[in-house]
Formats: sequence, C-alpha cells, structure tokens
Amino acid sequence: MDIRDPSFEKTMTQDLLALISAVTVAVCVCVGVVMNLTTLYDVDFDNMGIRTFCMFTVNSNIFEGIAMLMALPYTIDGLRKGHYHLPNWCVKLMFSSTTAVTLTFLVSLFILSPVKGFRLIFSGSRFFLHGVCPILAILTFTIFICDHFITVKEIIWALIPVFLYAVVYFVMVVVIGEERGGWNDFYGFATRVPLWVSIIVITPLTFGIAALLRLCHNKCCLRRRQQDAALYREALGKADIRDIVKYMARARRRESNTADIVVPARTIWHLVENSGSDMSLSEGCKIYLDTFLENGTVLEQVSNIEAHQV
Repeated sequence: MDIRDPSFEKTMTQDLLALISAVTVAVCVCVGVVMNLTTLYDVDFDNMGIRTFCMFTVNSNIFEGIAMLMALPYTIDGLRKGHYHLPNWCVKLMFSSTTAVTLTFLVSLFILSPVKGFRLIFSGSRFFLHGVCPILAILTFTIFICDHFITVKEIIWALIPVFLYAVVYFVMVVVIGEERGGWNDFYGFATRVPLWVSIIVITPLTFGIAALLRLCHNKCCLRRRQQDAALYREALGKADIRDIVKYMARARRRESNTADIVVPARTIWHLVENSGSDMSLSEGCKIYLDTFLENGTVLEQVSNIEAHQV
C-alpha cells in the first residue's frame, strides 16, 4: 500500500492561507498607523501624530498586528516541515486582539458614524483601522487560524485588553481631565452619555463579540477535523478503525519532516464517533503514538534532520 497522508495537502494549504492572511492584516495595520503618525493635523480629529496612541482604535489594531506576527514563525515552520501547528498561547492572543478590533469596528459603525458621518469615520487611515483591518482579522481568526478550540473560560482573555484600556481612559478623562494634562473625551463615553451607560453597553457587547468569535472559530476548527477524518475513512474504506489510526500515524510520519509528534486527538475522536467502534479515544491515541514511534522512527528523523542541517 502507498502510505500517503490524505490530509497533508489540505493541511499545507491551510498553513499557507494562515500565513498570507496574517501577513496581510499586519501590513494593513502598519499602513493605517503610519498614516495616523504622519498626519500631524486633521480638522475633524484631535488625536493625530504621536497622540494617536491614546486611541483604542490604534492600540487594538497594533495589538492585532503583533498577534498576527506571532503566528508567522509557526506557519513558516509548518510549510517547511509539513507540520502546521500553532501554540495555544498564540491562538489566545489572536482571540483577544480580534475581539478588540471587532469592538472597534462595531463602535465605529454604530456609534461614531451616526455622529460624525460614515464617510469621515471610514476614510483615510480610518479606512484601514476602522474597517479593513478588523474585517480581515475576523476572517483570518475564524476561517484560517482554526487550530485550537476556544473554551468558554478563555473568553476572559478577550475582555482583558478592553478592561485595561477602560481603566486608563477613565483615569485620563475623568480623574485627571483635559485641563490638567489628561485626555479629552474623544469617544464621548463620559460626556455624551452617563458613564454607567457606557459601562453596561460596552461590557456585554465585548462579551457577546468574544462569544460569537469563539463560536465561528470552533465551528471552522470542528469542520476541519471532520474533513480530515473523512479523508482517512475514504482512503481505507471499511477498514477497522485501529488500522485507520495506524495508517494515519505511518502516513504522517512519512510526510512530515520533523521529529515533533502531535497526536491528532480530535481527528481520531471523529473517526471513533462515526465508526461505531468500541475503541476509546485514549486507546486510539496510544495506537497512533506507538505506531509513530515504531522501529526507532524518531531517532532516525532526528539524525536525518541534524545531518541535513550540517
């Protein structure tokens, strides 16, 4: 039998799309921020030039750009080794930053646009920071960066940047005040409406955004795992589930140019769920690991990689 990994090509495509989308978001963030920094005066906005860094719009987009850049080494390494994997902390960082820029987008669209006009809010640098970057970030996180499931508890990560900025904004606008060197209430959260109204609107809105992003991200991740499982079932037809898991391990071992081992537990789980087998998930993972390690495979791979690097 020709041992090939049927999901290998799809995994590499996913990795490439993640790389391209992450780079695109980071570049658009840079363009928008640089445009703000080089615009020293804007008749409609006070906070330009160096003062642009006091705005949540700018800070959230910079945070998003950094989070996307954090994924680049892993996506590049995945393309080089045929092993697409993002660490959990990286996905959490993207989740948090994407929630922040989505909040920026919605506030710009439904709060600032009615006051200052849609064309003004989404023109110039704001075209990138209020519109393009948030939309691209949402698509990237929910469709292309689907490598980990986000738990309900991890929604708290998404609330931290908004909470920290809210504290700083309150201190600079309300406690210190513009007259004593603080900020003017450029968002109008303390002067146009009572402060408590802003709090009870922004907090649940942020939570709702995070919950919706989590739902979309997890659905894409689940669909990806189900598609992988379907590819393996199709490759071996009605073979025993244990043989399919062994096939997965041998195929991945052959295609992957890395000594790192990642047991595809979710894919195995989908195989078990749809097979009617009495095999448990833990047994399936153990079979995969034992098969991957058979015949001293890892030691051979390490030697090959080291020899190649030399």
